[in-house]
Amino acid sequence: MLMPFLKLSDQERHSSKTKITVIALVAAISVGAALLAAIVLVLHRRKAKRKENSTNNDFNRGDKPPELHFFELDSVLIATNKFSLTNKLGQGGFGSVYKGQLQGKEVAVKRLSSSSSQGEEEFRNEMILISKRQHRNLVRLIGCCIEKQEKLLIYEFMLNKSLDTFLFDERKRSDLNWATRFNIIDGIARGLVYLHRDSSLKVIHRDLKASNILLDEHMNPKISYFGLARVFEGTFDQVNTHREVGTIGYMSPEYALSGIFSEKSDVFSYGVLILEIVSGKKNTSFKDGDQHQALIAHAWQLWSENRGIELVDEALGESYNESEAMRCIHIGLLCVQDSAFDRPSMAQVAYMLSNQALDQSQPKQPIFTFPTSYDPATQNGSRFSINEATMSLIKPR
Repeated sequence: MLMPFLKLSDQERHSSKTKITVIALVAAISVGAALLAAIVLVLHRRKAKRKENSTNNDFNRGDKPPELHFFELDSVLIATNKFSLTNKLGQGGFGSVYKGQLQGKEVAVKRLSSSSSQGEEEFRNEMILISKRQHRNLVRLIGCCIEKQEKLLIYEFMLNKSLDTFLFDERKRSDLNWATRFNIIDGIARGLVYLHRDSSLKVIHRDLKASNILLDEHMNPKISYFGLARVFEGTFDQVNTHREVGTIGYMSPEYALSGIFSEKSDVFSYGVLILEIVSGKKNTSFKDGDQHQALIAHAWQLWSENRGIELVDEALGESYNESEAMRCIHIGLLCVQDSAFDRPSMAQVAYMLSNQALDQSQPKQPIFTFPTSYDPATQNGSRFSINEATMSLIKPR
């Protein structure tokens, strides 16, 4: 009678051992799974951290120019004293610019704000494009920082800031003597020739204006801000875009009205710049006495009446080269022709600037002018901003 009980006891013992084994196995698996999950989590966080520090989620490593230096955010914070107000150089629609010291050199740090009108596409475009372009009349990009929520571009420091800070300031305008102005006109032309013809890829700037021309310690001009620039391979005549971006008063008629742009769009903007530099007046806020007349129309009227020399800035007094001034006015009017076909190329402009005895064609009367009451600087609260153009802002004379 005891045998069944003994057998049952053995079965219970065996069952108990099986349960212990199963429990141990489950526990081991659970611990292993937890350990594996922890390892995966750590690796994932490290990977995310690396990605955040270098690309800020939206920037791919493949987009980074290998020759561009990437700075740590901590070093930029130290360089700018944590973006202190005392180091602030300017404020724009894209954000702010700060002066700093990096690796023993003065730099300008462009900080993209989270609410910037310059989006990440423009930021990436400027970062990649300008790092691959080197010319004495283009601002040099030293490096960048894309870490956490910060997007920063680090440029060489321009002691004299931008051209508009001198040209449109009653107190500083006299500091721009004629030799300096002519050098600026010539330097901008050479920079554009490089972008349009001599660079490995053709570049159209699309937002050439006085605030985007920086001046170094010797007042040499350097073209800056390439957020809106377009790069092209091979040859082309013109391109159509559905998004017109730039600044009213500098945009060519075909671009502002139809979204069609080419290198001749930059030529038009350059022509406006020439007239502004010669006259010391701003195209979009120019007023001729009681007449609400745009600078381009005013320049043409003086030219057609053989009074072109009267356009020269009175702040220069008599200390300017009359033949150079007349040549610049002539070239400026050729560059702002309504038809892109009638405008010279920048290579032709550079040649005309350096040849006094050149027989130039006569400019035609401009048909389109811009309203003098519109000031793009007040639209976004900054002269550095991107401005969307609409057809209503251009009206025929």
